[in-house]
Order: sequence, then structure tokens, then C-alpha cells
Amino acid sequence: MSVLRRPLLTLAAALAGTARAIAAQAQPAATATPPAGPSPGPAGGAAAPGATPAAKPPVSLARWGSFHVGGRQVEVSGKPVKEVRFSPGGVPARLDPNGTYLAGGMYAQYMIPEAPRGSVPLLLWHGGGLTGVTWETTPDGREGWQHFFLRQGWPVYVSDAVERGRAGWSMFPDIFPGEPVFLPVDNPWERFRIGDGAGSFRRGSTNPGVQFPTDRDSYLNFVRQCVPRFTTTDDWTLDAYLALLDRVGPCVVVVHSQAGLFGWRAAQERPHLVRALVLVEPATTGDPAKIEALKGIPQLVVYGDFIAQDARWPTIRRNGVAFAEKIRAAGGHVDVVDLPERGIHGNSHMVMMDRNGDQVAALVQDWLAARGLWR
Repeated sequence: MSVLRRPLLTLAAALAGTARAIAAQAQPAATATPPAGPSPGPAGGAAAPGATPAAKPPVSLARWGSFHVGGRQVEVSGKPVKEVRFSPGGVPARLDPNGTYLAGGMYAQYMIPEAPRGSVPLLLWHGGGLTGVTWETTPDGREGWQHFFLRQGWPVYVSDAVERGRAGWSMFPDIFPGEPVFLPVDNPWERFRIGDGAGSFRRGSTNPGVQFPTDRDSYLNFVRQCVPRFTTTDDWTLDAYLALLDRVGPCVVVVHSQAGLFGWRAAQERPHLVRALVLVEPATTGDPAKIEALKGIPQLVVYGDFIAQDARWPTIRRNGVAFAEKIRAAGGHVDVVDLPERGIHGNSHMVMMDRNGDQVAALVQDWLAARGLWR
């Protein structure tokens, strides 16, 4: 195995503001595509990260804080004792890796407005290979959904799930089975429907009219947010989310992608705590054997654009809609919204980061208000 290390400045220079230049990084230097033209996508791109956004009124908070929740004790044995030098020039320390570990906890940050209008807190759960920053400032420097719903008067909780962000990892394969999955730079471009399918990163092509900010700096900022993930820790993660619900109490849960699994299953385990469930492009479904638990919870499922022409998303959407139909058949209420049918076009899988993300957030806000959850 060989690893080629490129300085970040070299990488940034090669990107040069276009998707085609981003793709050029994957090519040998002799064949790299030179920078050319403005960024693809609607309106020529948003303000560069770090630029001063349009002034908005300040938000007054009554409380702002964070906590960790969940986890279980795990015993590890049979590993060799070793000496570890924790910093260059430091004195080696004897480290015995055998013993009791606390694993599977998660992190949550909350912001409580001084004059709340949401009747319960609103929880934002991120997708696979991502963290709570999904909901915070967008890669191109705009306010994200955390800001949007806080400005509407919701108490907002943003979390980092098990083995993500400030939740931290556990030893593998001793505690977490398997090994983490890492994403190369081209993967989100092609898998999240920013580009128009396989090979689009190398071609430097996007889905026509895509609303995700595709300029150099914005896409690099998004890739920086992507973190390693496990595919074997769902039970750990669900347990932590249940602990979060138990701590926060009755709430609205808004989930994205992989968290569709956790949103539906957590609602099935704690139906008395979930006042409404919003699922933004859920990648998987809940437990079909526990449909009855969901029939008293209003649910909104939202899908973006470019699904029909994607290799995977028609099946993902079909599975999600079929699960929603089972909930309806049991007497539950589920609204399924395909954004293009509402006149909202160009959305990638990262709906909340798209340039029209606030338009989608407003749709969610109106839906929640219509359920009597906002005053």
C-alpha cells in the first residue's frame, strides 16, 4: 500500500473553483485538467466561506450547553501491556489496555431560546459518515437548519452519534466489531447526487441545476466534515439515541439519511416521547414488526431531486415509501413529499446544505405548525 500526501495548499490551488478542477486532483499531474470557468450549478455559487453573510437579527438564548449521554461498560482482556510516548520528547508511560471501558456514548449540544415558540424541543440527527455539523453553518458559510429552527423559536438539540465527532470511538474490533469506513474525496460528490452519477467527479460534471454549492472552497469544506464510520454499531447508536430521548423528554425528531433507521426505531421504542418525526431522505426504515407503535406519531418524509436517474436512490425511496404505506395501513399519518412536485428543484442528498435549504426548512416548519406543535 502506498499513500501520496499532497499539501492542502497544493490541493486547494489545483481545485481552482470548479468541479472539473476538483476532479483533476484524482488524475496524474501530467493529465490534470486545468481550471476553467465559473463553478457549475445555479446562480454561479454562493458567497465564499468566511465572507460576511447578510445581517440577521441576533437570537437571545436562555440557555446554551452540552452533555454526553448513553454508553455501556465493556471488559477487554488478553491484550499486551505496552509503553506509550504520548508526545514527542515525553516520558513513556506504561499502558495496560486491559480493563473496563465506557463505550457507546453520544454528544448533544442544546440552545434554548428566551421566548420559545416550539411546544417541545426539536432534535436534529445527522446521517452516516457525518456529525452534527450537518445542521450548523453550511459549507459555503450560510446559516443552517440549526439556526433556522432556533430563529423560529424552537429549543434545538444537535447531536454527534456514537463513533462520530465529539462522541468518540471505541477500540476495534475488540469493542466495535469490524473496522471503520473512510470516504475518498470523490465519493460524496457521486453518491449524494451532487454529480450526475458514477465518474462525474473525474469528469467535473454535476446534476443540472443542483443546489449544493459546488465551488472549490465549499466542496472542500464539506469533505472536511466527513468522518470515518462503522457499519456495525447500529445497536449501540440506537441505545444512545434512546438515552437522549429519555433525558430530553417529549420532542420533535428531525433525521437525515442513515438516521432514518434510528428515528423510526427510536419512535417505535419511545412513542410517548416523539411528538412528530421528520425524515429527510431516510436511507433505511424502521422495524416492520413494530408498525403499530408509529400510528400515533405524525410523520413527514422528504425526498430531493435527481432520484430517478440515480443508480441507488430509486430503490431507497421505494423502500421508504413502502414503509410509510405500511404505517398508513395501520392507521398512522405519514406525508411523503417529493420536493420537485412542490416546485422545489435541484436538491441533492444534503438538502439542508443546498442553497434552497431554507425553503425546505420552511416547508418542514409549516408542517410542524399545522400539527399544533408551534405557537
